[in-house]
Amino acid sequence: MGIDIGYNEENAVEYIRNYLGENRQEKYSDDDILCVADLIWDFYESKGMLSLNDIEGEEELLNVDELIDYVKAQVREDEELDIPSADIADIVKGELEYEESLENNI
Repeated sequence: MGIDIGYNEENAVEYIRNYLGENRQEKYSDDDILCVADLIWDFYESKGMLSLNDIEGEEELLNVDELIDYVKAQVREDEELDIPSADIADIVKGELEYEESLENNI
């Protein structure tokens, strides 16, 4: 999570689409999904979680519910994004799984 070694936006979008499943994977544009991913990284930055100093401890620092609430609030403020709360939560979880898959490949 703290480092972006191997992070690729196209791969992230594909991973998240697969996470959403067939009935929702084409519901949102790549830009919609990437906006949510950007909000996740904004959250990390606001919590000081992009530092290389404490990579091991970051997993324990992440409160997934707080992250999802943050992203939902930001999406509500963005008039161009129309993503239901349940889908926001799943996009966030898909992004987190993608990031975890990268960490497992390091």
